[in-house]
Amino acid sequence: MTAPEPIRVLLADDQDLLRGSLRLLVDSTPGLVAVGEAGTGTEAVELARRERPDVVLMDVRMPGLDGIEATRRICAESSTVKVLILTTFDLDEYVYAGLRAGAGGFLLKNTPPADLLAAIRVIAAGEGLLAPSVTRRLIAEFARTTPAAPSGPRWSVSLDGLTGREREVLTLVARGLSNQEIAAALHVSTATVKTHIGHLIAKLGARDRAQLVIAAYEGGLVSAASRRP
Repeated sequence: MTAPEPIRVLLADDQDLLRGSLRLLVDSTPGLVAVGEAGTGTEAVELARRERPDVVLMDVRMPGLDGIEATRRICAESSTVKVLILTTFDLDEYVYAGLRAGAGGFLLKNTPPADLLAAIRVIAAGEGLLAPSVTRRLIAEFARTTPAAPSGPRWSVSLDGLTGREREVLTLVARGLSNQEIAAALHVSTATVKTHIGHLIAKLGARDRAQLVIAAYEGGLVSAASRRP
């Protein structure tokens, strides 16, 4: 049996030591391979265009072109390249903007290595990394308080075409529930939940689960007060 192709990872961070450490971690993990390093947002965009990685680990604060704008440009050019934002601060005001720009999720830089590797696989699968409680809190807060981005592409959120069941699923996704938890709450199978999520992504023109959460907040389906504790 032929082994599956490894997940190709691009590392974007302005700190040489951190990039080197991440590369060592990625390259020493079966099923993952680093395909390049970028020290600026501009380099990240250029390398993503040339290498077509599966996942970009993207720092937020870099000289020149920051990680948010780099994410926006990468996601605008390709629907297959996924971006996982890495940030130092759990209250970074750019996190929500990064998700709206197309990132599949974000992690703190002090995340344990095993969790980072798991996150890369989740993002590569297009599922969106939204499980940690800090992510739910940040998305809820910035969805409530952050105005629309002044530039860059974004989709127009309209929930008018959703069925009642799809609205239920979208609400639970926005509150941070996993597919298994949604299935239990609605008394359906996990496969059925995945089908509904696929329909939601198609109807709302979202890239992944992360943008479904944003759509739920921007469409007024849920509010910060209704988020999961």
